[in-house]
Amino acid sequence: MEHKFQQLSKHVIIMHAEHDTDRPILAAITGDRRTLLMDAGNSPAHAELFREELSRRGYKQPELLALTHWHWDHTFGMSAWNIPAVAHEETAKSLATLVHLDWSDDTLDQLVNEGTLSHRSANDIRKEYGEDRTLALVEPDIIFKERITLDLGGITCELVHVGGDHAEDSCFLYVNEDRVLFLGDALGPSVYGGPQKYSSTGFLRLLGLAYSYKADWYVESHGTPMNEEEFRKDLSSWERLARVVDVFGQDRERVVLEMKAYLKVEELPEDLLQGLEYFMAGTK
Repeated sequence: MEHKFQQLSKHVIIMHAEHDTDRPILAAITGDRRTLLMDAGNSPAHAELFREELSRRGYKQPELLALTHWHWDHTFGMSAWNIPAVAHEETAKSLATLVHLDWSDDTLDQLVNEGTLSHRSANDIRKEYGEDRTLALVEPDIIFKERITLDLGGITCELVHVGGDHAEDSCFLYVNEDRVLFLGDALGPSVYGGPQKYSSTGFLRLLGLAYSYKADWYVESHGTPMNEEEFRKDLSSWERLARVVDVFGQDRERVVLEMKAYLKVEELPEDLLQGLEYFMAGTK
């Protein structure tokens, strides 16, 4: 990554994702009256890097936080900001079950065994926090059910519950005036509670919803921001794969043949083979 930070639009600055300990994109949206933070980061250390950059650039520090979903990498930095947090009701319920845990190795193992976390998430938490893990988790302050509009002064942001395989509480955050759509991880497969999987029908629903915004920027939390043309091109083969699975279901051989013909290739690329397994798991 050439630049860790990027001024994405007039009112939006982001801190790019880092994959070593699964740090997602963070964003600050600045209005005339207040600044909104999109996701809290996976730790106070992660949050502090963004706070320092905002200060260096002379930006007003965030006074309000919007969460895209409850997963640890998006919420465990909340205590570092100490600002009111807006979240979906299911996000609030999930965080409420975690705030009193001690986060020892035994606790992490238990969370993995019960499907609350994955092995990868538990290992990333160990790497991010080290051996002496004192985590101060925070519950959100403002709870919504379907959608909420946040007026920052000349800039309005819509936090919309969309659900999906990755997390049932997944939300999109749309910055109306700058036409920036934050997708969180909503387009990702399920990661906790069993094998990773996609519902082809659910994936197509979310993709159609994302396309309907006709945004100037599409931002997935662990990816690289793209304009609409780039985003559509990047997901075109995945969209086709989902449509083929929607038609042929568990007939894996037929799905592979259809995709090879569509892409005009002898063998499917690795990422699509992985996606195929997710979609096959989603048909069961």
